Amino acid sequence: MKGACMNRRRLTTISVVVLCGIALCMSLPARKVSAQKAVAQSGSDYNPYPPGILPPDLNPEIERVLREVRVVEKRALARWDALTPPTLTGQPPILQGTGTEAVETLGELMNYDQDISPNRNIACASCHMPYAAFSGPIPSVNLTMIAYPGTVHFRAGKRTAQRYTYAPFFPVLQFNEEQGLFFGGNFWDSRATGYLLRNPDANQAQGPPVDTQEMGFPDTACITFRLSKAKYRPLFEEVFGNGSFDINFPPDTERICRTPGGAAVFGGSTTPVHLSPADRTKSNQVYDHWGQALDAYEQSVQVSAFSSKFDAFLKDPTNNPLTPDELAGYNLFRGKGNCNSCHLDGRSTAPAPTAPTSEDTGKAASANPLFTCFGSANEGLPLNPRNAFYYQTTPDRFGFTGNPYGFAYRDLGLGTFLRSGFGSWANPNASWIPQAPMVDGTMQVSSARNVAMTPPQCPSTEAPGPYFQKEFFHNGYIKSLKQLVHFYNTRDKQGYAYPVTSGHCPPGTTERVDCWPLPEVNNDVLDMTTGDLHLTDQEEDQIVAFLETLTDGYTRPYPNQDVYTGRCMTGGMASTQGNEFLIPTPPLPPCASAICDIPPLPTKPIP
Repeated sequence: MKGACMNRRRLTTISVVVLCGIALCMSLPARKVSAQKAVAQSGSDYNPYPPGILPPDLNPEIERVLREVRVVEKRALARWDALTPPTLTGQPPILQGTGTEAVETLGELMNYDQDISPNRNIACASCHMPYAAFSGPIPSVNLTMIAYPGTVHFRAGKRTAQRYTYAPFFPVLQFNEEQGLFFGGNFWDSRATGYLLRNPDANQAQGPPVDTQEMGFPDTACITFRLSKAKYRPLFEEVFGNGSFDINFPPDTERICRTPGGAAVFGGSTTPVHLSPADRTKSNQVYDHWGQALDAYEQSVQVSAFSSKFDAFLKDPTNNPLTPDELAGYNLFRGKGNCNSCHLDGRSTAPAPTAPTSEDTGKAASANPLFTCFGSANEGLPLNPRNAFYYQTTPDRFGFTGNPYGFAYRDLGLGTFLRSGFGSWANPNASWIPQAPMVDGTMQVSSARNVAMTPPQCPSTEAPGPYFQKEFFHNGYIKSLKQLVHFYNTRDKQGYAYPVTSGHCPPGTTERVDCWPLPEVNNDVLDMTTGDLHLTDQEEDQIVAFLETLTDGYTRPYPNQDVYTGRCMTGGMASTQGNEFLIPTPPLPPCASAICDIPPLPTKPIP
């Protein structure tokens, strides 16, 4: 759980932990069914995958999640129906009384609206459900294809779905010249900088609806068009003003918006809906309000609740004590484990690696610590050959190819974004470009809060369970919190690091236990603040116990956590959880020149 948010023992100017959980729990057969068979069951549009990449239960699981989405949507509609209309008053004008709840409810309705996709078959919540801390809700996806399928079945992205919880508190992306570090932004690669809205979370919400691999609209005007037809349009106009949708949409708008982004018919245009300059400006304003409303929901107590056991302990440790293991884990988290040097908890790191005899005897400096430093790090995760993105090398029926580079793709994270590279967004700040080589492979350090959140009927993330299957880090390589802590503890331990790719650990070793494959981005940016922490097996378990105290819903019920209708998993051990789904990485070609040869070049060649 760490990286480097300040200058600590490291090889690079940037190293921060990446910690993200994506959860669900459902029994899954440990057998491989061909993707061809799975897709044939639905007449899917796109199937470039070899056997075993798509899980056999993908179609029914997508339907299960959509049923759950509709349950929460119905509750949100009832919340709106019960809402006393706010009164617009004052100077500047304020929606007095219920304005806050109105904009939060609007964002909630948007989040569960599956009409906000070309095929009306996916909502934001399809990849972000409450019982998984607003992250990935399909356990078989978490075990196999990693990224979630979008409106075109089965295009898929390249990374795990990050949790909504506490993401709204990240600041606008900034380069701190004194520290030589980037802080802020949203998404794993921080590309939602917030440079224009001054709100990275609202900026992030504008990404998935027009991402070709996700909700997949070809034009942001399509979101405006669908919102103009939404049942909650009156609430939108109540919050953001009558006349918001006074836009002259051309007659072919619906036809265009039914066609997914990236389709060859658009000829590369990102504005195929032909609007007048004035109407385009209005549509852009609506899309800004889309992001702002979703941010309001995600920042609300409906999502970012501060209702964990640790919050209760922080307020009154006498009446809300941690168990002995949880307390021991907390002391390790802010001491020997060095976790809180990046997942900030309002305390100093003591004893620290650079000060082994130090003590922290003071009181917590923050009543609501966010357990992140808002930075980024390359933690040295191996390339995960299960990631569906590697196989999308042929065009779908719309003429779109998701990844023409195949296994020559390398995820350079923040480094690719700063170069405005493949698979990311344009960098709005040219002064950041020279820093790209020093952030290659770095990913955002997510809040450690809610990393262990599960549905009530699946009380753990850890085998033997009953447990709720999750995936961790940007590429889903780690499958349990035990493995996560063990990775930080032993990645660089003598005899544990091997010059192999995933699926090729030597005989007599066990991957994720005493064999760690090579990092995907093995460069001078690798975080060296972790890797050989000398934690015992019991101490690893105690840190896991502490992480579980960061789950909201302890002091009061967590909204909509009860809608999960899947099953829990049982059996096995947390240390080898998911190992039956490991597959051998194919021989890797060199990193594609379109990724690794864009100046400024990486500090050393990326193999």
